[in-house]
Amino acid sequence: MSTAESLLSAKALAETRQAKFAARNRVNKIALTLSLAAMVFGVFWLVWILWETLRLGIGGLALATFTEMTPPPNEVGGIANAIFGSFVMVGLATFVGTPIGIMAGIYLAEYNTKGWLASVTRFVNDILLSAPSIVIGLFVYAVVVAYFKTFSGLAGALSLALIVIPVVIRTTENMLQLVPPGLREAAYALGAPKWKVILSITLRAARAGVVTGVLLAVARIAGETAPLLFTALNNQFWTADISQPMASLPVTIFKFAMSPYENWQQLAWAGVFLITVAVLALNILARVLTRNKH
Repeated sequence: MSTAESLLSAKALAETRQAKFAARNRVNKIALTLSLAAMVFGVFWLVWILWETLRLGIGGLALATFTEMTPPPNEVGGIANAIFGSFVMVGLATFVGTPIGIMAGIYLAEYNTKGWLASVTRFVNDILLSAPSIVIGLFVYAVVVAYFKTFSGLAGALSLALIVIPVVIRTTENMLQLVPPGLREAAYALGAPKWKVILSITLRAARAGVVTGVLLAVARIAGETAPLLFTALNNQFWTADISQPMASLPVTIFKFAMSPYENWQQLAWAGVFLITVAVLALNILARVLTRNKH
């Protein structure tokens, strides 16, 4: 091949590469533009929702909101009983569901990763994760409420706990599987028993993810309405008896937001604002408690 032919061949190759680079650059710009447009679209609705929640929620806040019971139509009152009821039921559900979820996640990640029992557990857990919350509420209604012939805060807490457990199981198992095997092997080489390795090494290394999973579960059940409609129902008055119907913020918001009365609608927005602030505070607290210490 002559020198001229070699130069022409090199020039053609360079032009081909330049054309391919330009095409990739155009595709990259199009993809980046679409991604930014999707982000702006999502952020726009998020900001709008938060702004409306802030604007209307603060307008419904007053001292009576935290000190008085849910009022009759067109009368002054608050949602103290609903706040207390939500706190009790969410707290009980978290107290019951978190240990069960963490222990099940540890079993799946550390003790029986590929056995038949682990496969069955994961299958059932996936069903619970994807099951609509109203189905869980109906199940607890049939098993607990219909049996005892009364709605109760305990039945509401049980339905919420059934939502907490699969979320905690999945996050605990996934976070433990991310722990490097070398940490376990080093601990075993020092003669540490398995329970000690799990408690002091793997679980401690994965604590940030586990805590995040628990908070995600709490954030999910904090706004659940359907299960509580079939289990705890509602109560216009203050009660600390979990064997009786109990008020909750989500059910009160649902009831008041659908009403034509202005005072009930204001209290509904105040409840939405309180739930939003509570979930945000939990997430901030989790990041503060689980941040890396240097």
